[in-house]
Amino acid sequence: MVLPELSSQFVYARIGWALVFACLIAAAWPAAWRLPRRTLAAILGGSSILMALPGAASPAWHLGLAFQYPSGLLLGLCLVKLHARWAGAPRAALMPPAAAAVLAVAGTCLYLDAAGLLSRGYYYAGFGPDAAPALAALLAGACAIAVLRGQARPQACALLVALSLFSLARLPSGNLWDALLDPLLWGWAVAALCAAGLRRLRVLPRRANPVADGAQEAPGLRPAGAEPFLPMKE
Repeated sequence: MVLPELSSQFVYARIGWALVFACLIAAAWPAAWRLPRRTLAAILGGSSILMALPGAASPAWHLGLAFQYPSGLLLGLCLVKLHARWAGAPRAALMPPAAAAVLAVAGTCLYLDAAGLLSRGYYYAGFGPDAAPALAALLAGACAIAVLRGQARPQACALLVALSLFSLARLPSGNLWDALLDPLLWGWAVAALCAAGLRRLRVLPRRANPVADGAQEAPGLRPAGAEPFLPMKE
């Protein structure tokens, strides 16, 4: 088990919560309003100053009591989101249903295990000296291939950020699962999965009556062999 330096965790927490807070403000920015780069830079600067306040004056201190540290994956997704807003790219969903399902199921199993309801040692396996680094290297290779092929590039880049933080500095806690998941990211995944399910339920009634509108558009259909009525000429 290799744990990160306490000073590194302190700096990581301040920077991580600053980026998460700035990303939340940028995400809540109305779509009809343009977000200039100066405004985004001001949001980042203000969030960094706010999180750098000493002791209990910093929101990062209270967030740490509730959620410990933001995961590397959440931090990577926030960086991808902020970069997209900086570049003026159109808004895109960073949590597709497939990824949301994986995170939701994995998080549920890990949290039940950490609480002692499963008692399988899944969470503590993330501290393993051999299996955890090997899994991180395998995932990093898969992400690199996805980036080169252009498949789910934003999500793959965010995952690479998380794996790099874990592999190089063992951040945020020395546990691989803490680098890939945290309560806020798990809640985001569950919310995205529920939203996708609701959208699917709304589409199903439309698919059940696909011919209704077509039948109304052609009210003059006649049986085969029937001749149209033509007025007789005098």
